[in-house]
Amino acid sequence: MIDSQPLRASASALGGDTIDDLSDLLRRSAVGDEPAFARLYQVVAPRLYGLALRILRENSHAEEVTQEAFVAIWSTSAQYDPARGSAMGWMLTIVHRRAVDRVRSTQSATRRNDAWTQQHPNSTGMHATYEAAHASIEGERVRAALRSLPAKQRTAIFLAYFAGQTHTQVATTLGIPHGTAKTRIRDGLRALANTLATSAASG
Repeated sequence: MIDSQPLRASASALGGDTIDDLSDLLRRSAVGDEPAFARLYQVVAPRLYGLALRILRENSHAEEVTQEAFVAIWSTSAQYDPARGSAMGWMLTIVHRRAVDRVRSTQSATRRNDAWTQQHPNSTGMHATYEAAHASIEGERVRAALRSLPAKQRTAIFLAYFAGQTHTQVATTLGIPHGTAKTRIRDGLRALANTLATSAASG
């Protein structure tokens, strides 16, 4: 369900849907209607990604933040109140907050690295460079492996490990039995591990 491809699509992909449709799609998502959420993603992803990109100015960070925001939108869609504002405004607020948090986190990490460098002036910095490159490669492998999973497994894993939901909460969010949620998460993690192992062996 979470796919980075539509994120860079033109806003013309909005098709015939209007802003008025978004409240209904959110309402249906709140009761576990996955097709409704998939349509919501298709309709609003370009605009949400555009906001994240304007704040973060880096494609990969903007994509990650947009994906995280969609997980939050899915898991909290029941909290949306039409009386307090438009559906689009509510979703843009979620993206804005997450993007600003990412900026602050990045700036904080930069300050820590600068402080460490000042305290260790004789360090070559090679270790830090290796660690950063390794983390970047591993992060892309994980994202690629997640994209290869079936949508139902991918959604369950995002809710459990990115949104921090328990198995019971995942089941409630998706409107499925607790045992089914556990199975999706277990099978998804098993497939993820196999895919990462294969990727590491071929790399």
